[in-house]
Amino acid sequence: MNALAQYAKTQEGDLNALIARYAPLVKRIAYHLSGRLPASIQPGDLIQAGMIGLIEAVRHYDATQGASFETYAGIRIRGAMLDEVRKSDWAPRSLYRKAREMSRAITKVENAKGGAAKDHEVAETLGMSIEEYHQALQDISGHRILSFEDVALDEERLADNWGDRKDDPSAAMQGEEARRELASATADLPERERLVLSLYYQEEMNLREIGQVLEVTESRVCQIHSQALLRLRARLSASKTGNRDRD
Repeated sequence: MNALAQYAKTQEGDLNALIARYAPLVKRIAYHLSGRLPASIQPGDLIQAGMIGLIEAVRHYDATQGASFETYAGIRIRGAMLDEVRKSDWAPRSLYRKAREMSRAITKVENAKGGAAKDHEVAETLGMSIEEYHQALQDISGHRILSFEDVALDEERLADNWGDRKDDPSAAMQGEEARRELASATADLPERERLVLSLYYQEEMNLREIGQVLEVTESRVCQIHSQALLRLRARLSASKTGNRDRD
C-alpha cells in the first residue's frame, strides 16, 4: 500500500472512530428533541439527520476556535435535526405572520411602558381578547413556529460561520456577542417565563412535568413558553435594530 492510500485509510478510520464514539450523543439529542415535537416527527428521522450533522462536524471542526469537539458537534447535530423539522413543517403561513405580529406588539408595549409587557396588554394592542391571544400562543407552540434554538441562539448560523469562516476572527466575536445578548435577554425575562425556559431547556423537563412544578395546566405552560420565546425574539430584534442605527 502506497503512502497516499495509507493516509486515506487512516483518515477514514479516524472518521469512523469519531462517528462511532459520538453516535450516542446524536441519539440523546434526537430523543430530547422528539419529546417536544409532533408525533409525526419520528426519532429515527432526527437521528439520521443528526448523523449527517455529526459527519459535517468532523469535517469542519477547528480546535483552534477554543471549544471542545463535543460542544461544536452538538451545535451541528441540532442544526441538522432542526433542518429536518423545517422540511416537515406544515404550519400555515398565516401562523408565521401572526407570530411576527405578536412579537412586534410585545416590542411596542415594552417600549411604551418601559417594562415587561403583560398578556392582556399585548392582546389589547393586537385587538384580540385574552382568550384569542392565549390560543394563538398555543397554536404557535403546537406547530413549532418558535424554538429557543431558532429564536435565541441561532446555533445553526453560528456553526456555519465557524465552519465556513474559521479564518475570519470576527465570526468568533459575533458568536460570543450573540451569546452575551441571549444571556442578558433571558435574565431580564419575567420570573415565571425564565423558570419555564430553565426547566425546559436546562433541566430537560417536559411541559406536563413543568406544569406540576408550577401547579398550572400543561396548556398554560405551553402558553408561557411561547410568550417567553416571543419576548426574547422581540428584545433581540430590537437590540439588533438599535445596534444598526448606531452604526
